[in-house]
Amino acid sequence: MVEKPFSQACENNKRPILEQLQRFLPSHGLVLEIGTGTGQHAIYFATALPALHWQPSDQPDVVGYCQPWLAEFTGTNLLAPLSLNVAASPWPLAHADAVFSANTSHIMSWPEVEAMFAGVANLLPAHGVFCLYGPFNYQGRYTSDSNRAFDEHLKAQKSTMGLRDMDDLSALGAQVGLELEDDVEMPANNRFLVWRRHR
Repeated sequence: MVEKPFSQACENNKRPILEQLQRFLPSHGLVLEIGTGTGQHAIYFATALPALHWQPSDQPDVVGYCQPWLAEFTGTNLLAPLSLNVAASPWPLAHADAVFSANTSHIMSWPEVEAMFAGVANLLPAHGVFCLYGPFNYQGRYTSDSNRAFDEHLKAQKSTMGLRDMDDLSALGAQVGLELEDDVEMPANNRFLVWRRHR
């Protein structure tokens, strides 16, 4: 038996994230998840949202990491994971009704974050939503000591990583036709950000 990867953070945050997804995702259609990771979120959300088709994806070198979890799914609305490098063009799908990503922007380089926003904007229909979860800075400031320590830890591993500032993300969204609609406070100093595609 293949041992399943496990993320305690996924277990901790899956229910609060689901509550927000239920508020903002469409009632039916295709949801692209960028950065599926272990697959724990994909299983949980696909089970809880059976009217939506859930499309996992991850970087080419780790896209198979989620397979042990996905293999246990018995429903019909969870699709096979896609290999997705956000900085490569074209993306492996041409349309999604909504996009969700958790804890990805701070491990991407800034050019990759820019590419992710541009790619998402190209996928979404008018009024489609992009939901982004994670820790963020505001006006160049940390929202907690734990977020400061996390940011320092990330940058010590790789200088291109680090928490993103909301001013930069809002400006980036506006450049590609994504308007920030909501910014929801979440447990453990995280946020749930919602962008909507302009008409």
